Amino acid sequence: MTTCIVVGTHWGDEGKGKIVDYLGEGADIVARAQGGSNAGHTVVVDGEKFVFHLIPSGILHPGKICILGDGMVIDPRSFLQELEVLSRQGVKVEGRLFISPKAHLVMPYHRILDELYERLRGKGKIGTTGRGIGPAYEDKVARWGIRVGDLWDQEIFAERLRTVLHYKNLFLERVFSHPPLSFEEIFSEYLGYARDILPYVADTSLLLAKGLEEDRKILLEGAQGTMLDLDHGTYPFVTSSYPVSSGSLLGTGMGPFSSIEVLGVCKAYTSRVGEGPFPTELKDEMGEYLREKGHEYGATTGRPRRCGWLDGVVLRYAVRINHITSLALTKIDVLRGLPRVKICYAYEVEGKVVEDFPLRPRFVNECRPLYWELGGWDEDIAPVREYARLPLAVRRFVESIEDLAGVPVSMISVGPGRGDTIIRKALW
Repeated sequence: MTTCIVVGTHWGDEGKGKIVDYLGEGADIVARAQGGSNAGHTVVVDGEKFVFHLIPSGILHPGKICILGDGMVIDPRSFLQELEVLSRQGVKVEGRLFISPKAHLVMPYHRILDELYERLRGKGKIGTTGRGIGPAYEDKVARWGIRVGDLWDQEIFAERLRTVLHYKNLFLERVFSHPPLSFEEIFSEYLGYARDILPYVADTSLLLAKGLEEDRKILLEGAQGTMLDLDHGTYPFVTSSYPVSSGSLLGTGMGPFSSIEVLGVCKAYTSRVGEGPFPTELKDEMGEYLREKGHEYGATTGRPRRCGWLDGVVLRYAVRINHITSLALTKIDVLRGLPRVKICYAYEVEGKVVEDFPLRPRFVNECRPLYWELGGWDEDIAPVREYARLPLAVRRFVESIEDLAGVPVSMISVGPGRGDTIIRKALW
């Protein structure tokens, strides 16, 4: 296997950062396909915590090529802040970190509009991070976007910015009564960013094509999760890009080809940040227990996550949509000490048992989860490195997930550290 796509099976925050970091040791190239600084991937190495918003978490492995792909929207300020943090922590990125010139820039007016849109929606707000990601993708589709490659030529950049800003200021003033933004200030700010960013810009699609020709191991890192996908998620409470596996190919300039492993990262329970449907949400002491024990607070915003039992209906849907070939199960250690644990295997909708995720909005909001109830465990599984040495109750939990999803669990995370991992099937 030379290419592996990592996707989240639910609403993000499944632990993809740790899994990508672990797999990154065996990869040659790690590429991020979509999203922006709204995503947060947390990695713990030798007790030290790293949080990535834009740069692939594979950067912590010396010598690995890391790519910010065509489908991303990049806030230069956030990118440079991450570089500074990595530099302070002794991580060298020169010669192995590359940005696609096709990626779009997040501009100051995107961040302003993000907040104004949420305010306008009122009770129907999406619960965005306020980082300007949605408005940046909106401009990309409407062809108002400014791309990283536009920074190569000051005249082209100035012309595009002047045209777009004229429209944006009209919109800000007449719709929101917001004072106009200064062309000179934004132009000067982004020329400063250009000096630091342009050395990293390269034809990343070509780099990946050459990597495939040379049979190099390529790891494609998705942000968010399947249920936040613009087409396949719980619309409109979704992100503005495509976190599914096909989106990883689209967002890196790679076409469909054979011999792709799709690894779905699935948490042992389910969480969600922001608004939108969440059938297995627990609005009681158990939900609070999972939040506190699992440290379920957003890596990007710090917002508390809504928590509930593992939703197997969503998992089965994600397996189908992404053509997932195996699963990485994370945070199973959080369930230690519970007398019973649950897995949702179906929903009850209008008196009928439904095993596939419903598409009618009213059904999603009204469905009642049906659960398998399994025995819990008290043993500390963090030191375990072989599947056969896990307590019987843990193995029954894992195998119930396999039966439900129809694919094997190839990796099990038993703790937050890089080494706290059981490998049942090596991906490369």
